[in-house]
Amino acid sequence: MLARAAQAGVGRIVVTGTSFCESRRAIELALAHPGMLLATVGVHPHDAKRHKQAHMVDLEAMITRNENVVVAVGETGLDYNRDYSPRDVQIRVFEAQVDLACRLKKPLFLHEREAHEDFVRVLDARPSLPPVVVHCFTGTRAELAAYIRRGFYIGVTGFIAMERRGRDLRACLALEVPLARLMVETDAPFMTPDGAILIQDRRNEPFTLPAVVETVARCYGIDAPTVARVTAENSRRFFGLAS
Repeated sequence: MLARAAQAGVGRIVVTGTSFCESRRAIELALAHPGMLLATVGVHPHDAKRHKQAHMVDLEAMITRNENVVVAVGETGLDYNRDYSPRDVQIRVFEAQVDLACRLKKPLFLHEREAHEDFVRVLDARPSLPPVVVHCFTGTRAELAAYIRRGFYIGVTGFIAMERRGRDLRACLALEVPLARLMVETDAPFMTPDGAILIQDRRNEPFTLPAVVETVARCYGIDAPTVARVTAENSRRFFGLAS
């Protein structure tokens, strides 16, 4: 995977932590591949039901011991589409991680699906947020505008390159999101862009990122190299990385 990503021109890859165990594994991978991989540490709303309060102390220690590779708190947030964890539990675990990010001054890597009102209520209650990205955005134009008003970044994935599912997002992206607030991502192994040449059936990988970039370029009416350059700069600024 890393070789194919490098061949496609993809730079450093952020491995997402979605639970206590997966966050630890993300750090292990990042440490094993210095200069290529970075990590996030967090608990996804799907896994919130398995999270114990004591784990928050462990998550904080995990971040502070690995400052050289941990670039954000997350993936955390709210998901009322699947509801794999009770909503009150999702909110409690999300709030704890937002507070952790505020305390450590780490960017927030966030997930929101069909939970916009509770999501912004949690964030609006904290006036001194670190940088925020709403990753893998799949919501409405009004929600997109609300996030931009708050100064958040928006992450788009292969969803935007899906002919049917991404139609509404393609229509409004350039109208609502300044290019300086946009990041592109894969959400691998999910959100495979239509038309991508895959090594394994329907499995998305970082080397498909150019398909996302090309779709975004058509939305903005600019060339793909410009999108690649600006969104890479945005990502480096967001995660606090050197050029």
